[in-house]
Amino acid sequence: MRRLPVQMTLGAALSAVFVLAALVSFVWTPYGVEGLAIARRMAPPSLAHPLGTDHFGRDILSMLMVGARTSIAVAIVAVGIGMGLGVPLGLLAAANRGGLIDEIVMRGNDLIFAFPSLVIAILITAIAGPSAFNAILAIGIFNTPVFARVARGGALSLWTLDYILAARVAGKGRLRISLEHILPNILNLLIVQGTIQFSLGILAEAGLSYVGLGAQPPTPSWGRMLAESQTMVSLSPHIAIFPGLAIVLMVLGLNLLGDGLRDWTDPRLRRAR
Repeated sequence: MRRLPVQMTLGAALSAVFVLAALVSFVWTPYGVEGLAIARRMAPPSLAHPLGTDHFGRDILSMLMVGARTSIAVAIVAVGIGMGLGVPLGLLAAANRGGLIDEIVMRGNDLIFAFPSLVIAILITAIAGPSAFNAILAIGIFNTPVFARVARGGALSLWTLDYILAARVAGKGRLRISLEHILPNILNLLIVQGTIQFSLGILAEAGLSYVGLGAQPPTPSWGRMLAESQTMVSLSPHIAIFPGLAIVLMVLGLNLLGDGLRDWTDPRLRRAR
């Protein structure tokens, strides 16, 4: 049995901590996240409040647990949108390499890449208003060309192989070949890329919430917790430290998991090591 890469194990453990916290928050948090308690505002970490309280007296640990739920949900849906739209487009472009469809897909990708997710979010917000749904839409749109390029690149490397040529000689169409032979053989690439985009989705959600374009109050968000604490860092550093640390550790864990998955599923990298 192959040994799992160290970074994959560490990344999975870090990610699991936050996923578990998000799941537990559905049924229990140490304190409520919507009630205010001005009397205990900006309290330092203690036995009653392990991570302290914020400027409204809310328990930071409880806020981080519910904020993890928000960040993970936004990232999962956004990655799902990007994968659901991008993979079929990438397979379609690869099946028609050099043709009109391939050119349209690739130029469309270039057009979306020209506008960062923050700019897309601002455009969407100007039309529909700030919300978690609009953040999901913006991140999902930006993920689409990423998965399209990965799917196209992986598919192109397979279309010239003997078993694909044999399938074409047997009379199978391009669509059937893409679904039956190409897609199953590029799933590992898509899973690894999905893990990486998931970490970027967490970071993007925090960034959008930081500038007020993500989840709106009273829904907790790590990015908004940072934004609300930036003027009080000198008075109570823990208010900013813990949300920032949560973002760093979650993104680090997912990146390590993605790198480990890549090493574990790619035989060329294993031989190189």
